[in-house]
Amino acid sequence: MGMDELMATHTDILTLTQWFSPAFPVGAFAYSHGLEWAIDAGDVVDAQTTRAWVQSVLNSGAGRNDAILLAQAYLANSDEDLQEVEATCRALASSKERLMESRLQGDAFCATTSAIWANALTGLSYPVAVGHAAHLEALPLDLTAQMYLQSFMSNLISAAMRLVPLGQVEGQTLIRELTPLCASVAAKATTGSLDDLGSSAFMSDIAAMKHETQYSRIFRT
Repeated sequence: MGMDELMATHTDILTLTQWFSPAFPVGAFAYSHGLEWAIDAGDVVDAQTTRAWVQSVLNSGAGRNDAILLAQAYLANSDEDLQEVEATCRALASSKERLMESRLQGDAFCATTSAIWANALTGLSYPVAVGHAAHLEALPLDLTAQMYLQSFMSNLISAAMRLVPLGQVEGQTLIRELTPLCASVAAKATTGSLDDLGSSAFMSDIAAMKHETQYSRIFRT
């Protein structure tokens, strides 16, 4: 547990809870991050395979990379540094849909937080926008990254609950089981750098590419 997490105030926690609430208008419910294709293809069929898929994305894929990008945006010392993080984030998108997912959620997050917290946020991808906004509001980095990852993970589980389908108890059990992993990935990511970016969750990337031409789908990605 980092020192900045220990120093989090009740207001900090409640602000982050608001940002990552399903009610916050970033439209996260509309994205499955390629999981819809994996379910349609028969790669994810039950709670066990859902857990393995989401764990891989968190530990070795977009979850880990997003946490690193969030941290680097938080720590950026200048607008030039922030734009380097943003350019890197967009360059890492493995497919058209992945880029759209990050960009559109980022636009929505920037618009809402700018209107409410009076911060000039614009043109940033989602993890970069969250990291920069957390810096501007002096929110603890460790906690921000942890809650970002838990929100990302919970959204994937929610998609699986609708599509596999999983029961409510199964889904909530998976969220509880994977929450410690969110904390672990966040802790490593917040002490890393852009040089630590990389992914070995290849099936997740392929699923996102395949989803672009999937015949029948509910989710945008």
